[in-house]
Formats: sequence, structure tokens, C-alpha cells
Amino acid sequence: MTKTQNTRNAPSTLVIGGTGKTGRRVAEKLTGLGRAVRIGSRSAEPAFDWNEPASWGPALEGVDRVYVTYYPDLSFPGAVEQIGAFATAAVAAGARRLVLLSGRGEEAAERSEDALKASGADWTVVRAAWFNQNFDESFFLEPVLAGEIALPTGDAVEPFVDADDIADVVVAALTDDRHIGRTYELSGPRLLSFADVAAELSKATGREISYVPVSNEAYRAVLRENGLPEEFTDLFTLILDGRNAHLVDGVEQVLGRKPRDFADFAREAAARGVWDV
Repeated sequence: MTKTQNTRNAPSTLVIGGTGKTGRRVAEKLTGLGRAVRIGSRSAEPAFDWNEPASWGPALEGVDRVYVTYYPDLSFPGAVEQIGAFATAAVAAGARRLVLLSGRGEEAAERSEDALKASGADWTVVRAAWFNQNFDESFFLEPVLAGEIALPTGDAVEPFVDADDIADVVVAALTDDRHIGRTYELSGPRLLSFADVAAELSKATGREISYVPVSNEAYRAVLRENGLPEEFTDLFTLILDGRNAHLVDGVEQVLGRKPRDFADFAREAAARGVWDV
């Protein structure tokens, strides 16, 4: 039997959010290791939708492990119940190995972690700080292109972490049983304010990008205008109150190397032309 046939017939890893920032990277890295991967998204075949439990069974068929990501955030209403129900369904379907992406310093997210653990799964929890890639793949791309990042974050600092570091940790957790029953907190190598971030982006792009602190009310209006959940404002307030203003060593614990610095991320993204205007 050929290697391709072996891969095709082997149990798969379901990567929920497999087209997102970390999920896409996890799927690519697993595929590079010769592992069979199934993407969990509404556009996949079979489709996966958090709000349609009937879609979970077909997505879990033939799967023995799952990378669990939840949109919009584990702290949002309904997440605990959905995570618990899905984890129970996954274990019943034979997918006992579950790796959950969680957030640092989010008590509501910890309740979702507990719900997943209660399923009896062989679990690993990966708690991550804010992603570097929020500035080139997500929420803050348009503001960076416009040259002004307006957020209700004041002078708060955050140890931004790179999505590739997260993906490397997740892949290790999915493929190495030594990580079962462990919770890892991930951060980058230094604390940055959003003014520091703007300065790094200005340096990388060669144009002026500024940070403008705004009120919660003003930011809620921006979210409404863009069709995004207003609860993101509450999340800003919650996790940028200083609780995460320290570095952690989860990347080094799992991978045996230092995490990637924001400046290196910014130079690489700028070289790709993602912020060209």
C-alpha cells in the first residue's frame, strides 16, 4: 500500500475554523507531516456550523482528533453550552483527542475549557494572547491601510503572539501525547502598547501609522457600522485591564525556542505587500 493510500485511509484531524488565522496554519502543518486533515467550516464538505449541531456528526465521521476554535469568542453567550455539547459528541464519535484554543485571562473562556474537559476527552488547552495577524489578516487590516488604528485600549500593553507559533504549539499538542491534560499560555517575547504597535508598523511600511485611543461608545458605533458584534468592546475592556500585562513561556515550554517578535512579523508582512496602498 502506498503512502498516499495510507494517509487517505487513516483517521483524520478535524480542524474547526480551518480557513482562519490559526486553523489554516494548523491544517497546512499537519498536511506537511503527512496527516489527513478535514476542514471544519460552513463552506467545507461536509459542512460544519457551530449553530447547526446536526452538522457536527458528519464532520466528525472518521476523525480521531480535533482542533477546536470558536467564533466569535469563547467568552460570548452560548459558547460554554456549545463547546460542552460538541466535546461530548466528539468523544462519542471516537474523537477523544481535543485541543482547544482559548484566551488568556478570560474567566468565561475558562468555563468553556471546563465544559470541554467534562466530556472525558484527552484534552489540551492553548491560551493565547492577541495575535500579530490581527493587523494583516483580520480586524485591524483596514485601519492599518488607512493609517490610523482607533481603539478603546488606552495605554494598555499586550504580549502579542504570532499565529505561526500558536499553530506549531497546537500541532505538537495534536500529535504528541505528552501534552494531554496540559494547559499552555502563549505570548510573544515583549509587551507592546498599541502606540508601540503603530510605531513598529510605521517602521516596517515606511509610512506614518498612528494609534488613536477612543471611547467604548465610539468603538461600539464602529462595530455596528461594520456588522461586527458590539461585545468585542467588552472583551477589549476585560482583557486589557492589566491582567495579561506579563510574559509567559508556553511557546518555549512546548517548542524549545523563543516566540517570534512583532517586529519580525511586521517586516515579513510588509515585504509581502499586504499593507501597500
